[in-house]
Amino acid sequence: MTGARLLRGAVGAAGFFVVGELVIRYGISDDMDFPPPSTILLETGRLLADPDFLAGVGATLANWALGLLIAICVAVPLGVLLGSLPPVERAIRPILEFLRPIPSVAIIPLAILLIPVDEMMKVSVIVYASLWPILINTLYGMHDVDPVAKESLRSFGFGPLAVLARVSVPSAAPFMATGVRIAAGIALVLAVSAELVAGGVAGIGVYVIQAGSGNRMDLMMAATVWAGLFGVAANLVLMAGERRLFHWHRMRTGAQS
Repeated sequence: MTGARLLRGAVGAAGFFVVGELVIRYGISDDMDFPPPSTILLETGRLLADPDFLAGVGATLANWALGLLIAICVAVPLGVLLGSLPPVERAIRPILEFLRPIPSVAIIPLAILLIPVDEMMKVSVIVYASLWPILINTLYGMHDVDPVAKESLRSFGFGPLAVLARVSVPSAAPFMATGVRIAAGIALVLAVSAELVAGGVAGIGVYVIQAGSGNRMDLMMAATVWAGLFGVAANLVLMAGERRLFHWHRMRTGAQS
């Protein structure tokens, strides 16, 4: 099923590029200067030999990984804590529901004003954006734990911490992993967006700004393609990890591979 799905995706992507090539070359007015997909793909390959772009990729991915890691370290324990203490969750839930819908990109200007250190500002924005899917999925996972399993363990004399470690956290782990996978894509979006808004020394977003200032639309689009490819790669790796680690959960829920 996975191979067939990947094949359909590849065919769809190839068809999209062919249609885009024909539309841009023959269906768009000469007044619009937009590079065709063939030119963008050529520049995408050439960027692998561009040291400035590679340095930018390293800076972006470093901020992405650090922000995502901090978000995991904060959101997972917080979600487990709130999911284990319903009165505390009910008290804090209104604050979470107020903050969660705020667009993460909208806080970038505020973060620029409040955090003078460039890298710290960017990582902080990534953490804020990544926090919510992990936290909410962890809460859902804690709520989904089988109460019979918890009561069975308590009947054998196990305390609350043992029930939490042996039943609740393992049962909620697939939900946590899904939250991390969703957060990984959001974190990459915020990593590039923060660079586009705040600038800086290096980064994919910074490279896009520099290419735009030189009127190099082809380089802008090529860098954007790489950002998308990194997102797809991260999603595929995390999905593969979910299938390997939590195959029992997929069998229980009837999810397709």
